[in-house]
Amino acid sequence: MAEQVETLRRTPLSRDRVLRAAVALADEAGIESLSMRNLAQELGVVPMALYKHVANKDELLDGMIDVVVGEIDPPVAGADWKPTIRGRILSARQVLLRHPWAVLAIEARNMATPAILAYLDAMVATLRTGLSADLAHHVMHAMGSRMLGFSQELFDASRNAGRSGATDPEPPAPMPPEVAARFPHLAEIATAASHDDESVVGQGCDDQFEFEFALDLLLDGIERLQQQGWRSSHRPR
Repeated sequence: MAEQVETLRRTPLSRDRVLRAAVALADEAGIESLSMRNLAQELGVVPMALYKHVANKDELLDGMIDVVVGEIDPPVAGADWKPTIRGRILSARQVLLRHPWAVLAIEARNMATPAILAYLDAMVATLRTGLSADLAHHVMHAMGSRMLGFSQELFDASRNAGRSGATDPEPPAPMPPEVAARFPHLAEIATAASHDDESVVGQGCDDQFEFEFALDLLLDGIERLQQQGWRSSHRPR
């Protein structure tokens, strides 16, 4: 074992190696334990050596998130949109169970990382094989963080309310043309439906409409399951 560790420490440093070592360290000890100093110690290098591969800790965290997102199963070629979406979401959930720190890291970032944007863009592309852009727009609202394999619990809001200095979020800026060109499916649905200009969900989206859309979607599903005599022991696997 000691020889294996020594061999790894002699392996040339690369961005991929730095990121994967950081992910392993966060998996073992939690994201709060991660620092450039202890990561350098884990890799057997001086801290300054890390800055040749990541500019700072924020870039390190973004790269770690992208490593984790890269573990989500790709879509199955030729499959219908519904089982594809379900399968990828369940895969994402399994990935986050392997890396429990990742949810907090994702929520803490001010901007989505390239891998998250690419994943969501691919999910929209899958939805669009069976749904209109308008419906896909509202499905993304209804699914929310479930698209990434987790859901924000009811009591998150009450915990956040107790934090000092909290301010109302500003609506997001329009998607720059170069970003829209790179992620065309996200750009398409961003403007597919126009609602209330004062929405806090986002410019062009109506809080009340999106809330009722998600609520009705869930209630209709529950009603259907009730009519079918559904029981948890008979749920789809």
